Parts: sequence; C-alpha cells; structure tokens
Amino acid sequence: MAVLGLKRRSNGGGEIPPPPPPPISATASGPPSPPQKSKPRLKKLRILFVLLGLGALAVVSMVFGMMAAVSQDLPAIYNFPQYKASKNSEVLDDNGEVIGTLTSDQNKILLNSSQISPNIKNAVVSIEDARFYEHSGVDFQGIGRALVKDILSQSAAQGASTITEQFVKNALEAEGSRTVLEKFREAALAYRLERHWSKDQILTAYLNTIYFGEGAYGVEAAARTYFGEAHPGCGTPTEPCAGVLDPWEAATLAAIISSPSAYDPKVYPENTLERRNMVLEKMAEQGYVSEEQMREGQEQALPSPSSIEPPTLDSEAPYFTAYLRQQLVERYGASKAFFGGLKVKSTLDLGLQEAAEEAVNSYLGYSPATASLVVIDNHNAGIKAMVGGPDFATKPFNLATQGHRQPGSSIKPFTLITALEEGISPYTVYPSEHRTFHFGKKGKETYEVSNDEDSYLGSCDIVCATTYSDNSIYAALGLEGLQGKTIEDRTRSIAATIHKAGYDDPISTNPGMVLGGLEEGATPLGWAYAYSTIGNNGDRVSGTLAPRPGDSPVAYTEVTNKDGDLIKGGDNDSIHTQVFEEENIKTAKSILETVVANGTGTNAQVGVEGQWGKTGTTENNGDAWFCGGIADEVTACVWVGYPDSTTPMTTLYNGGPVMGGTFPALIWASVISAWRDIQAEHAAERAARKAANGEKSEGGESAESSEYESYEAPEGGEGEYEAPVEPETGGEVEAGPVETPEPEEAAPEEATPEAAPEEAAPAGGGGGVTAG
Repeated sequence: MAVLGLKRRSNGGGEIPPPPPPPISATASGPPSPPQKSKPRLKKLRILFVLLGLGALAVVSMVFGMMAAVSQDLPAIYNFPQYKASKNSEVLDDNGEVIGTLTSDQNKILLNSSQISPNIKNAVVSIEDARFYEHSGVDFQGIGRALVKDILSQSAAQGASTITEQFVKNALEAEGSRTVLEKFREAALAYRLERHWSKDQILTAYLNTIYFGEGAYGVEAAARTYFGEAHPGCGTPTEPCAGVLDPWEAATLAAIISSPSAYDPKVYPENTLERRNMVLEKMAEQGYVSEEQMREGQEQALPSPSSIEPPTLDSEAPYFTAYLRQQLVERYGASKAFFGGLKVKSTLDLGLQEAAEEAVNSYLGYSPATASLVVIDNHNAGIKAMVGGPDFATKPFNLATQGHRQPGSSIKPFTLITALEEGISPYTVYPSEHRTFHFGKKGKETYEVSNDEDSYLGSCDIVCATTYSDNSIYAALGLEGLQGKTIEDRTRSIAATIHKAGYDDPISTNPGMVLGGLEEGATPLGWAYAYSTIGNNGDRVSGTLAPRPGDSPVAYTEVTNKDGDLIKGGDNDSIHTQVFEEENIKTAKSILETVVANGTGTNAQVGVEGQWGKTGTTENNGDAWFCGGIADEVTACVWVGYPDSTTPMTTLYNGGPVMGGTFPALIWASVISAWRDIQAEHAAERAARKAANGEKSEGGESAESSEYESYEAPEGGEGEYEAPVEPETGGEVEAGPVETPEPEEAAPEEATPEAAPEEAAPAGGGGGVTAG
C-alpha cells in the first residue's frame, strides 16, 4: 500500500515518535473495565485508623480520669456515717427568725454491726439487693434483668441499683435525677468501695444512713420510732431497739426504704402492709425465714399511729417543720436535707404561729376537743401558720395535713361557684322544705334532706340560702339545679370544681357530698388552699418549690448552703393559673360576705371590709369548721373536733353545741386579727427603714397604717349584693335586691339532713339555717 511508503515527519531534525498503543477498551478482547482508584480508598482507611486511635485514647483518658475522680471521692464516702452526724440544717421563718432544725440527736446514733439484728439485715437485702453477697458492687445480672422488664413493661419499672451503689449515691448527696456519667461514676465508686470494705461494713454503714420516714434517719432512729413502744426498755447503748426486732418488724422497716412517703404506715397503711408482706415472701424465698415465720409475720398488724413516736424536733413549730421536712427530703435527699448545713427560709410567720396556738388554747385549753388551722398568704400561696394538734410531743399526728374530717356546709361555696360558672343566677329561688331525692337504678334509692329541727325559710334565693346555710335549698341546687342528666353528673361537677380550686385528695360523688358527707373527709390544709383560690378571685397560686408545683401551697421559698449561696433548685417562683372566671368568684365572695355580716358566721367579724367566709357543721356536731378570708390578702381554715373520733360536741360551747359559727369562727377571728396587727407592724418597720433612708413609704402610707386600711368595700352593682336582713318572726327575708317570704320559724338553728341510705356516704350537715 502507498501509505506504507510514507516517512515520518521529522521534528527539529528528528522523527516523530510512534503513537501510543490503542486503549484496552478498543481491543477486541471484551468490554471496557472501570479505572482503578486505589489512593482514595487508602485515604479512607487511614482516617478510620486515626479515628479509632483517637477513640481508644479518649476511652483510656476517661477511664483514667474516672479512676482519679473515684480516688478523690473515696475519703468522703469512708467518712460519710460520721459526717452525717455533724451539720444539722436550719429552718428560718419568713422574717429570718430561727424556727429550729430538721433533725435531732436521736438521728445521730451510729450502731456497729453486732448491734443490728440479723433480721433487719436480711430483710433489707432480700428486698433491696438479693444478690448483695454475690456481686462486686455492680450487679450486671440485675441490670440485664431490669432492662428486660423495663422493655417488656415499656417503662422504668425495675431498678437495678445495688445497696453499695445506693450508699455511694447517698454519700455523694446525689439527687434523684442524675446523668449517665454520674451513674457510671457511682458504679465505679461502688466497685472500688467493695475492694476496701467488707460486705458487712457496707451494709452497716448503709443502714446507719438511710431515711425511714417520719423524721427517722438511720436504723436505730427508725426502730425507736416505729417499734420502741413494742419493746419497752430498748433504746439504750447496751440494748438498741434495732437489735431486738422480730422478722415482721424488720420487714416493715425494709418495706419503707424505697419510698418513705408512699409506704408511711401512719398515712398509707394499706400500701405499707402489702409491701411488708412482700418483703416477708422474699425473705422466705431466700431462706432467711421459714414459711411458718412468714405466715405468722403476715398476720401481724402494723404499728398504730398512736404508737409511732418520731424523733423529737428542735422546733418552735414542730407540726409545720415535720411537714416541711418531708418535702425537703423528697427534693434534695435525706442526707443533704438533714445534715447538709442548709438554711431553709420558710413561709411561716412565727409571730402569727404563736398567735394561732394561743387562740386555740384560749378557747379550747380545757376542752376535750381540739383545733387545727392553716393560714395561707394569697399572694404566693405561702403557709403562714399551721396548728396540727394540741401537742406534737404527745400527739405527733398532724391533723392539718393528715386529718381527713367531714367538711359539712363548708363545701357549699364550691356548689355556689359551680352554679355561677354554669350561668345560674344567684337570684334563683328555691323552696326551703323537707326534700326527698331519688337516684340510682330506676330511682329506687332515696336521699332525704331536712333542716335542723325542721326549721325552714319558706322560699329563698341562692344568696339567702348561702347567708343562712339552708341545706334544703343547697341540696336542690346541687342535685337538681346544676347541669347534667343524673345526680352523679352534678355531684361530679362539684367535685371537679373543688379539684380545680386546688384540693388534691379524692372527693366522693354520692348525693350526700352536696352537704359535706364525703366518703373521705377534707384536711384543713387542703381545704384552706382550695378556699385561697376563692380569695384570689379564681387564680390558683402555687410555686416551683411546692410539693406539686402549680397545684399546692408553698412551705419554703429559699434554700442556701452554709456559705449563704443559693443551692441548685433552691429558689421559688410563683405560679398563677386562672381556673375560674374572675367575675364569678367576685360574685361568690360578695355573697359569702353576707355569711359574716349577718349570717351563720357573725362571730368571725374582725371589723374589716371585704371579709368573707363559710361555716360548716356535720351531723351530730362531730366536726365544726370556719373558712374564709379578707379580700384577696389572706385565707384561713379552722377545724374543731375530737382528734381521734367524731364524738358529738353537743354541750362544749357554753353548755350548747359546737357549730361552725362558734369556736371555729371565734378562733378564726382571733388569728386574723393577729395577722392584721402583724401586717401593721411590718408596714411600720418598712416605713421606718425608708424614712431612715430619706424615702417616702409606699403609696404615702404612714408608719402606723395597716395595708388593710386601704381596702374598699365592694360597691353595689352587678354581681354584688347587700347583706340580707336576718329573718324575724312576722318579717321578711331580704336577699339582695329581691324579697322572699317570711320564714316559717324565727331564728332557726343550724340544719342537719337525715342520714343517707346505707349505700351512700354519711350525710353532711351543719352549716344549716342558724343565727350563727
């Protein structure tokens, strides 16, 4: 071919090099293959190796750091039992006055192992850490078992902390909410601790430093508190009570540990009994007791409330301090609350507390009946005074927080509020007469209501019925007048109103509840708090440091350490929730003012405008109440009755019966008068301080004036009422701007309905038609 004869063109005198061979893809050997990229893959592998090395280095560093931290913490853990006996926390009142401490010397008793009964050791191990003698501080088998149960239950139902870990947590004053790293640190410390201490040392230290409720910190304090009465003579250095406990007694103490409040045998005996029996079953399963001992122990009764004797409190207000103490323990842990050297600023006013106790003693000092009362500052829901019983040393049961008593007609304001919220006019007139209400299946059950001595007002509107506490009219309003298809629908509405106001305990919905016949009574603290929402015109006030923030009163507002610095979570912020229409509550308060002006509560008058309240007396005069307030400043509830029974008080008031308008109203007036005097003193002190600084007092207020002197009486107008005239023979009853027919009998006494049927709760009463 001619092309074969061509010569290559020279390049600068040389020949042009031959072309490169064709690419592989151009050959006939097959399809093309992808290009090779070895360098990027090598780069990724190098990065991976570097990251793995850095990760390993980080893990090693963390382990070394953790071990260093563990080594630093071990001395504090070793000395924890001795440390806890040295730094008592202190409680101050709202003005900085010292109330007392949260604990006493009885909580500083440290026992050695030989002084603690094997029964208590076995009981605690069986329920708290069954593999205590097998693991090395951390129970990996238990963690796995707990994880499986939590997954199956889809909740954190099973705990896996060992006794050693619990002791470490208490020693480090850890709070309930901890991060994963903190828990890992505790586990590492537990592991290290078991290398240095024997199992018996750890168990003994643990028992000496855990909280058993009722203010009992440590096993000896707990044994004395719950079973000291059952073992006369115990509690000495040679015979500690913790050394003589029977298996069932030890099981009772062990049952309390996981939740001292939920398993308090005084407050929740059913819970405690169930868990006590479970502990005995665990002890039998693990060979600590025989089947016969288990059955015998399960038949034993729990210690009665009267036999439970908590450690003495160094406090000017022990009932309040005991109530506050439980909140601090639950929030900060027992060791920190008792022995952290904290200063707790409470809401209590010692001056008012002393006045409250003096008022009770002046009226009931020589009476077999007693009183309980609570005063709440409406501005911040702070508890300003609390009388829980006659004497904490002999009767530590707190009637203010734990005494559920029938409220009688003091429940009526909540029926009134329910009606107003539903748009029912307070001028609605009902006949005052003996009534029979039918309820249940096909209306076969009946509930009868009558006023005391069959005294009736003829016809009367809701305002008048409130003033003179007419049971017949209020039963008609609550069981027939409210919205709903059935009686239970209407009583549920009243119960919902009570709960919206802030009362937390159950409210039964039986027909008798409209007159205060509850299956479970009300506590003075819970009732005072619900009434304070009325005082605040429907604004339910609480605080971030309340037991249930947003739905309970406040007992303390600030917690500082020994250096005076706020601790984490130690500052209170108020929480406001408007739960009722403001105008409806103002209307209700205006109506309740007539109770004090010329109704059943005239003995509560203190000569101040804007005063409102409601009496309550149960059937046979077993319980008597007065609850109310001054404008929107302060609210108080007073209960009077026998502390351990519902004995009728038919002759205790000057030979006559005790009703809500007698001792309760008088005590209330005395306490509120003291409150006004104390506020005047505080105003004078503030004015004097400002005068010393060359400033004007707030609002131009003089040093002698009281903040209550600026109150104005509610003006006439829509939703506000003039006090109705007390009914007289041959006259007419004035209820606001409307007139009602004359009553059938003059000056009728407080009414009490007849007993409810067997299926219903006890009938309420009291607060019925009476001259006060």
